[in-house]
Amino acid sequence: MWKAPKYLVVETESLPEVFSRVVYAKHLLEQGETTSISQAAKMAGISRSAIYKYRDAVFPYIRDMSGKVSSFYVLVKDRPGMLSSLIAELYRNGANILTINQNIPVDGLAAVSVSLSFDETTTSDMEVLNALKKLQGVVEARKLTAH
Repeated sequence: MWKAPKYLVVETESLPEVFSRVVYAKHLLEQGETTSISQAAKMAGISRSAIYKYRDAVFPYIRDMSGKVSSFYVLVKDRPGMLSSLIAELYRNGANILTINQNIPVDGLAAVSVSLSFDETTTSDMEVLNALKKLQGVVEARKLTAH
């Protein structure tokens, strides 16, 4: 017997308008434009009960999260500002840091693992890898995975 999927991606134009308005009300609350559900409902043009009914079931589709994710291993010299330089280089290359972990230095070197997301407009993961390899204080850099 066929079982319906738990989630669907549906264009907003094909849904009742209340769903889009609930997402808008949630956005108002998340952005701090209001702290009151009553006020968010009023601003979105829906009832409070609609927010309570659908708030845990309706979410916007975020295209950025469907972009490419890559993980890197970087071995850096243990010196002040090294992690900061690494993060600055990732920023310059338009990478979005999802996770970052630096291990305790051993023999003057610290291992850093970082997971990054890229969208269509950012530098490629290989360009980021090459930029990291050129960074002063980086001993080794390699790409671990790509999803």
